Amino acid sequence: MSDTRVNPYTTLPARPVDPALFTLESTYRSTRLPVELASTLLPDAYTSPEFFALERDRLFTDSWVPVGITSDVARHGACVVVEVAGRSIFVTRNRHGELRAFHNLCRHRATKLLDADAREVGRRGRIRCPYHSWTYDTDGACLGTPLFEGSDIPEGQEAIFDTSIATGFDRADYGLLEVAVDTWGLFLFVNLAPNPSPLATQLGDLPRRFADYRLDEWVTQRRRTYDVAANHKLIGENFMEYYHLPWVHPELNKVSKFSDHYRWQGPGMYTGMCTTPVSRNSDAGGWDGLRPLSSLGPQDADSGRFVWLFPSTALVVLPNHAFVLFNRPVSPNHTVETAVLLAHPESLGGEGGDDTAEEGVEQLAKFWDLVNTQDLEIVERVQEGLENPAYRGGRMCFRFEEPLHRFQNMVIDKMVGVDRVPSGDESTMTRMFPDP
Repeated sequence: MSDTRVNPYTTLPARPVDPALFTLESTYRSTRLPVELASTLLPDAYTSPEFFALERDRLFTDSWVPVGITSDVARHGACVVVEVAGRSIFVTRNRHGELRAFHNLCRHRATKLLDADAREVGRRGRIRCPYHSWTYDTDGACLGTPLFEGSDIPEGQEAIFDTSIATGFDRADYGLLEVAVDTWGLFLFVNLAPNPSPLATQLGDLPRRFADYRLDEWVTQRRRTYDVAANHKLIGENFMEYYHLPWVHPELNKVSKFSDHYRWQGPGMYTGMCTTPVSRNSDAGGWDGLRPLSSLGPQDADSGRFVWLFPSTALVVLPNHAFVLFNRPVSPNHTVETAVLLAHPESLGGEGGDDTAEEGVEQLAKFWDLVNTQDLEIVERVQEGLENPAYRGGRMCFRFEEPLHRFQNMVIDKMVGVDRVPSGDESTMTRMFPDP
């Protein structure tokens, strides 16, 4: 019988691609093939301003996007200000301890309310517009426009600012514009869609897989920002595969052996890898340094979990610490990445910690900075290559790059309007490097 399989290279589109084709299923036929036959996403997905604009709308406004750490908003009035799909959002807690999220703009003339580095919404939990002093509470209700306590209106002139005589105006109709917010484990999520599906649908089986880690109790230890001259998807795709470890990460390759990698993914909007057993530190560093969490079963206690949360966040969880990468797309070739190192209080030696734990945290921070810097340098080189019009796409390495294929097809689904959650592997863990 003759082999009638499609050669993906005969179907690759010429560059540049008409932006009108970015939402058509036929544009992605080479990537839709089974992974052993598939080609990578078209290069314009990483370089085209038109693709970036469509992607920002279709991937980031209809997904639950991780935007911060729950401990950053542990009390009333604490806040984080984030950007999702080019829109400024802030997350806070109301007086009852409930999470609330809002578009970061005043209902009067759209003035930005909070600066990007704000950690508190304002005095006594009141959010005050710097332009005309309209003020809101942490439930988003408009308190004054601007006749309210603390408005600095000179005594005796209150009537001048009284809006009660305005026709057809009720400040109850001018509260802050709400955004859906939810949590899982250590993450804050927001969703810009008016009626989003439940976060649980997107997470799939991740809450069950991580149940013993008690992720909601983990606390930030270090935070660092990186400016990356590359598309956000390249950062994710690099994270999803270990094919590059021997050449890009000689230090990491000593503690994350090529032969110890497994695919670790079930149903959900994510890709997953596992390394087991967890190797001891080498002279160049590694993952030791803090005591492991006591609640972990035998398998979790000797494994590292690597998950890419669609669309743009990396989560690494080891028995004694976690490492998170939040990636904010700025343009087709520019991403701002925030790295957060976390640990459970138990791994730090209990309340207050100890000097040994501090040394361990510092060692982990240095090791992850080394690994992450190596990754970002290589993805910037990939971005440079993608900008060359001669490149029309590459071939998937099916054994090692199945998670990339899964991720790229999630991207395609969003671009063409398909509402689908990937199913999982039949086996809980699939060995990526078969025994000889």
